[in-house]
Amino acid sequence: MMNCNVAGFGWVAVDGLGAGKSGTFHGFTAGELAPVTRQDLFDRPDRRFGRMDSFSKLGLAAITFALRDAGLEEWQEKRSVGILADTFSGCLQTDCDYFNSVIPDEGVFASPQLFAYTLSNTFLGEAALRFGLTGNCQVVNCCADDGLSVIHQAIESIQWGEDERVVVGFCELSSNGALNAPGALFMVLEAADVARSSLMALTINQQGAMSCHGKSVDTVTMLVEVLAGT
Repeated sequence: MMNCNVAGFGWVAVDGLGAGKSGTFHGFTAGELAPVTRQDLFDRPDRRFGRMDSFSKLGLAAITFALRDAGLEEWQEKRSVGILADTFSGCLQTDCDYFNSVIPDEGVFASPQLFAYTLSNTFLGEAALRFGLTGNCQVVNCCADDGLSVIHQAIESIQWGEDERVVVGFCELSSNGALNAPGALFMVLEAADVARSSLMALTINQQGAMSCHGKSVDTVTMLVEVLAGT
């Protein structure tokens, strides 16, 4: 059996964005996401954030709220914290936008700003730099029906001592991903023996079945329902 704690979570959805302990999370619904602005996240002006593409802003926002919810946003020394993100479409829209800037005039006016965000893992590096995270960072497409593979991977990383904590979740501009709606959801997972207050326990039994807060979790949709009920 593998156990860990959910120290906090953050989300961006059609009906709003925020951190777990605020108690305003109601899950994900179809619709159009509002643009994520710097004012949604940070008090001070941030030119680097303004240059980011929509996919990266979406992921960074949910990670920021998750770390804030867990009390881990502020830091003095770098931490062995990993980031794992599952996505279906990734930064495909940015890739298309960049390609459309390359086509005219044989690429003379290709956008270097867009090019910087034509990899789906760019926002992980941005988060690692901002918050002093030195752990393993990966973007995956698990392609599994339940969508939970990335969470299994995060728990294993903690159990095997690869990272002290892992920020794990989902980021999708379309409705094709594990959330079945546009949005982002990230949780901060840490070892069960860490002497800190946590939101809930996350467990995988010997048969590989997952439970969260004492409730069976067979899909990402069920996990979202548990988080929305906290």
